[in-house]
Amino acid sequence: MAKKRPQTRATRPQLTDGEIPVVGAREPCPCGSGRRYKACHGRAAAHAVTELVHRPFEGLPGECDWVALRELVPAATVELPLKDGLPEGVPSVTLATVLPMAWPALRRDDGSVLLGLQNDTASGDISRDLADTLQRALTAEPGTPVQARRAPADGPRLQDLLDAEGTFEPVVHSGFEFWIPDTENATPEVTASLERANAAAIPTVKLAGVGAAYWCETPEKNHLRWVMPHPEEQLLDALARLHAAGRSSLGEGTRLVGSFRAHGLTVPVWDLPSGVGADDVEKPAAEFAERLAAALASDAPLTPEERRARGGLTNRQVTLS
Repeated sequence: MAKKRPQTRATRPQLTDGEIPVVGAREPCPCGSGRRYKACHGRAAAHAVTELVHRPFEGLPGECDWVALRELVPAATVELPLKDGLPEGVPSVTLATVLPMAWPALRRDDGSVLLGLQNDTASGDISRDLADTLQRALTAEPGTPVQARRAPADGPRLQDLLDAEGTFEPVVHSGFEFWIPDTENATPEVTASLERANAAAIPTVKLAGVGAAYWCETPEKNHLRWVMPHPEEQLLDALARLHAAGRSSLGEGTRLVGSFRAHGLTVPVWDLPSGVGADDVEKPAAEFAERLAAALASDAPLTPEERRARGGLTNRQVTLS
């Protein structure tokens, strides 16, 4: 019997993880392992893309307002300062809640950039997806929209691109006319999209006296939705203390009805009578902020009444994201 010859393997290139290119999921992995990409280096890449970041806007100026504009406010814009300044030919970068045709971003004819916030994203990190869209918008041809795509797992996040010392000052609009500098030359598709968006927009006003609190008007009643930065458990304890003491309202006929949970932050919600406008709740909201600060400072155990109030608030909590 002939002896079996020892098998030899071809020398494979030794690639580091940082050198592995992205290929199709069913294609051989470029590292030379012989396995498909999705079962080799693609597994870690897919996990990085899909892993949920619970507070994607943490560390950005105005985190609470980022959450509000992402989830609650129909029409608003904010000027975004970039860490390295504006590139040549880009006069401004503006964050917008929604863009025409649900575009992720738009490079206008004058070179300015509009970045849409309320679009669906491909990964579990909204910040990384928005940063990828912003980078592509900065180099897009003027007059063209930027299409959606899966952001690279090792790409930058908004925290890497925006000026951490800059301000975040939303301007709330009654409609979406900011889309179109020149309405006479708008395409029929954009005009139709504008009409649909304006018809669906709920009147919304940002309070001036407290941070990230937004009044909105609905046919049956009005609401105040207030995004707060405090740790959830501590905030719920404080709200329960005030609710049990009958001090959680914003005036006659108003009622704290529950809260949303959105992007790692808690958003208490008050029902307001239909006749109560944004100006009417400015002073009550400022007074509530003082009561809340005192309740947040307490570390005393909750009383039975406060625990029942907390249970009621928790049962009425809705997770948006």
